[in-house]
Amino acid sequence: MRISPAGLLVVLAFAVPALVQARTVLAFAGVHVSPLQTVLIGLLVLTAVVLWAVAPGSGTEAPSEPNGG
Repeated sequence: MRISPAGLLVVLAFAVPALVQARTVLAFAGVHVSPLQTVLIGLLVLTAVVLWAVAPGSGTEAPSEPNGG
């Protein structure tokens, strides 16, 4: 994983209100997004974050010691 499970949970927890607030900001700018569109965009964003998190790294990370040292 590219990010710890706890870190992924934090990112997902912050993403949900950010998506809701993005709808509000877009409404102020005159762009109207329906609740269904917001949910669909949110699902796409959250799915992309999860797929990125569980994808193997680029191989640039230092190998970890098998004995924990």
